[in-house]
Amino acid sequence: MKPLLWDSVDPDTGLPYTYDSSPNITWDGILEPGDPGYTPPAAKPHPKPRKSNMRHNAYYPTSGADQILWLVNFFNKLLIYGATLGLDAAQLAAIVADVRWLIYVLGSWQPAQRAWGKACTEAVKEAQTGDSGSTEVLPVFVPPALPAAVVGGLPAVVPQMAGALDRIFIAVQAMLKATGYLDSIGADLRIVGTEMAGPNMETIQPAFTVRIISGQVFLDWNWGGQGDFLDLFHAQVNRGAGWVDLTYDTTPGYTDTNPFPSVPTIWKYRGEYRVGDHAVGVWSNEMSITVGG
Repeated sequence: MKPLLWDSVDPDTGLPYTYDSSPNITWDGILEPGDPGYTPPAAKPHPKPRKSNMRHNAYYPTSGADQILWLVNFFNKLLIYGATLGLDAAQLAAIVADVRWLIYVLGSWQPAQRAWGKACTEAVKEAQTGDSGSTEVLPVFVPPALPAAVVGGLPAVVPQMAGALDRIFIAVQAMLKATGYLDSIGADLRIVGTEMAGPNMETIQPAFTVRIISGQVFLDWNWGGQGDFLDLFHAQVNRGAGWVDLTYDTTPGYTDTNPFPSVPTIWKYRGEYRVGDHAVGVWSNEMSITVGG
């Protein structure tokens, strides 16, 4: 059984749970396969087989400094390739305005805000334990000026509607499908990540731990960084009478709600990954835990 959170999503529909969207919602949480009272979903078509076990890294960097470099390169190169990628003057201007606004926010405004925040922390410390002997003046945040227009070049940077980065990503997807798109253009704009090989489906093996939380066994499993290539985690339990199915899980972490026995007993757990209807890789190592008593 999983806890029901405000953002919990029903894996059978892909939509957030509502109070009457599933018969498996209870006051205690969300029932899962193997839980008493669980209602299986209606039959649905088998998922299509994956075409490739390759995927691309996200092209947008994760660090702030690298994001600024990516944005600068993107808008400079987009001024060159815009027409080739089917962008008219208005579309190009809108994308460039979004990009330059983000460069200002990430490269100028945010560092200034952080410096001000640090100054505020020092001011609070000084107010409480300082010994300067003078009246303290609290720091006031003065944001850096927006870049002005360049004569014969780009217009002044102005604030944009919220969601600038989302709009840029949407525009990139359209560029990748443009008639004039070439791999060389994508590489120059840095809008295609490097290709990464998926896991070896013959040898992939789950690794997880088990522990007791609130009188129930919790299986702390995850995708091992390969969630893009896998569909399900299939867990089994052996309570002393052989292995039986426990769950086919799609969200890392699972709680075994089976009541504990009255005497100390060893329960064993194991798991495997699945893609579609087929098991892949090998079973995990068996994990044991003493319950009951």
